Amino acid sequence: MAVTVKFFASVREAVGVSTESLALPPGVATVGELRAHLAARGDNWRAALESPALRMACNQVMCDAATPVADGVEVAFFPPVTGG
Repeated sequence: MAVTVKFFASVREAVGVSTESLALPPGVATVGELRAHLAARGDNWRAALESPALRMACNQVMCDAATPVADGVEVAFFPPVTGG
């Protein structure tokens, strides 16, 4: 199963990539499990993805960690948006 993962704003800056295609390893079936899998890549990844304020979307719809991932979905990670 493969997904497209997108990183925006400060998350993109921290991990050094904006988009990647990823074959999901066994046991990664939710957005939260994908987040943990990516955070395990190292310090920059962990710092960017373990923030409690991190926002997530699946196929351009806001979601939570329990949202299932399926083949071909797009998952995005981004910081909260502030206005002013």
